[in-house]
Amino acid sequence: MKRLKKILLIIGVLYIAITALAYYNQDKLVFMPSKMPMNHVYDFCQPFQEFWLNADDGGKINGIHIKNNSTKGVVLYFHGNSGNLSHLSHVANMISKKEYDIIMIDYRTFGKSSGALTEKAIYTDSDMVYKYALERYSEDKIILYGRSFGTGVASALASKNKPCKLILESPFYSAVSLGQHRFPFLPINWLSNFRFPSNEYIKESSCPIFIFHGKDDRVIPFSSSKKLFDEIKGNNKKFYAIENAGHNYLQDYETFKMGLAEALP
Repeated sequence: MKRLKKILLIIGVLYIAITALAYYNQDKLVFMPSKMPMNHVYDFCQPFQEFWLNADDGGKINGIHIKNNSTKGVVLYFHGNSGNLSHLSHVANMISKKEYDIIMIDYRTFGKSSGALTEKAIYTDSDMVYKYALERYSEDKIILYGRSFGTGVASALASKNKPCKLILESPFYSAVSLGQHRFPFLPINWLSNFRFPSNEYIKESSCPIFIFHGKDDRVIPFSSSKKLFDEIKGNNKKFYAIENAGHNYLQDYETFKMGLAEALP
């Protein structure tokens, strides 16, 4: 009996230690930023302008504005939880072929951007980007596009603005539900400082919504997209299930190409 109690005590202590470790290092579990030197010169095939946005708390957000002289409008693109702007030339090429302008930013601690990385700060920074776009385009020409983690940012923006469209590539239902999927042994709902409730934001979005997801995605479950899709009010929505596709390189599949042609005609 004493041996069992000792084993249970050790397990309990280890569990508490793991939980504490996860709580204090959750930003490292959620984000995998790649820094860039401040003197880095971006290399895009299209004409572009590098710009900076300054947050009230001292954060500095680095962005790229690709100018294709489009009459169609602009796509505000929010990337995933890793990499930086220098890795997005394929996105620039893909959207430019559709003859749209593009605005992309790096989150805090990514690329050249700086500042404390919190959920609130990400929302504030995305608001600044939207304002930057509104100063240059009419709102009915603004399209929000989020991929992976960026779908949470794009969904939040769509809920409080009136963009032309919302495109979500490999979205999660909420950051908490994704965390619970990845770490079912941890009390994620209690621990998480990064919640990004896309399931709530999506209900407040009034624009047409296009969702793409690979059926073999092992990073964000395909079921999360289906569940998110069901939360969208009305019928002004489309879902593209991409057979044999994982989390990355959806642009290589015909179903994605067909859907993107509908979303960005």
